Amino acid sequence: MNPSRQSRTLRARYLFPVTGEPIPDGRLTIEGQRIVALDTRTNDAEVEDLGNVAVLPGLVNTHTHLEFSDLAQPLGEPGMGLVDWIRRVMEVRSRQPTGRAVEEGLRESICSGTTTLGEIAQPGWPVRQIEAACLDITVFLELIAPTGDRVGPVLQQAWDHCKAAKDLGGWRAGLSPHAPYSVSSRLLHRAISLSHAGRVPIAFHLAESREELELLRSGTGPLREFLEEMGGWDPAILAGSQPLEYLGALTYAYRALIIHGNYLDDEEIAFLADRSQRMSVVYCPRTHAYFGHQAYPLRQMLAAGVTVALGTDSRASSPDLSLLAEMRFVARRYPAVGRDVVLRLGTINGARALGRDGEIGSLEPGKYANLAVVALPEHDAADPHELLLDSDEPVVGRWYRGGMNDE
Repeated sequence: MNPSRQSRTLRARYLFPVTGEPIPDGRLTIEGQRIVALDTRTNDAEVEDLGNVAVLPGLVNTHTHLEFSDLAQPLGEPGMGLVDWIRRVMEVRSRQPTGRAVEEGLRESICSGTTTLGEIAQPGWPVRQIEAACLDITVFLELIAPTGDRVGPVLQQAWDHCKAAKDLGGWRAGLSPHAPYSVSSRLLHRAISLSHAGRVPIAFHLAESREELELLRSGTGPLREFLEEMGGWDPAILAGSQPLEYLGALTYAYRALIIHGNYLDDEEIAFLADRSQRMSVVYCPRTHAYFGHQAYPLRQMLAAGVTVALGTDSRASSPDLSLLAEMRFVARRYPAVGRDVVLRLGTINGARALGRDGEIGSLEPGKYANLAVVALPEHDAADPHELLLDSDEPVVGRWYRGGMNDE
């Protein structure tokens, strides 16, 4: 960023405020790190003309695992079972350090117009790279302890993680008790208590696969066999449970992100809709498609009033870390969902999920000047959102807190 330049006005073919209608031939004025005005009336001599582009809020990628960012392609084969895929993940983790991969993932995220990340990180994650990145990052420490005897050390890691965020700054703390099959009841409830006391968000993988639902329902199936093999099976935790019970527990967290939610039923969707200010669902569209899950209940969630955000997940299950590509995938897959709604999924909804919508996620005076600049096709469209989402034009620029990438 260039701190010596305190004020600048940008012109674009369209501004997409997200919380308002697109502004043709729009001007956006920045002072310092913040947006101060959006309009169409400015002396052109004072304007930096960006040309045939859209300026929109910096994209909010609410769910990533950057440790896999150096993979050339997703692990395994499309349509594979979750347990077989988890085995591939464990193999990759056992043989490669995460620092270089995280650095590559941060760079790719920045180049694809992302300004905010919800990152799931392993203990020992590379703090220096995260702190140095021009990104607003919530680091959700992954917590895994399927049996009670493993809980103590993991809880200590959680406490240390939250304290480090307060002491060091440069990133925000989050906690990610991983999933029903990998987290004991005691660990989940202690993490929720820590979330509530420290105002720390929680990310929890839930209703992700058929294997998970079978395990919750009857304690059988591939996940049961896998947990027994790994010494992590505890029948007292899971017997006869369902996702709704976990949602009920998570209402006591400061803020809860339900990761995937591929198999949430109508009752669970209604439950989340009633708590949409503090509970959200993070849909990872291309990862969902890679595993061949049943049709995602996106329209049902949106109609009910659920806060749905988007994530890329990781290169272990998705081709890249472009949130714009995820939004375009959704626009193609769900043509009945308004393009303006799709844009919200990757901007203001992600900001709300992370508890950041007061400062980011839309173009409004007073908010941080976090911007993505996307080239537009030459033709016109009745709905300007079509120019952005029904297109393959690339991200051509990004601002973070008032400064360009190369400043």
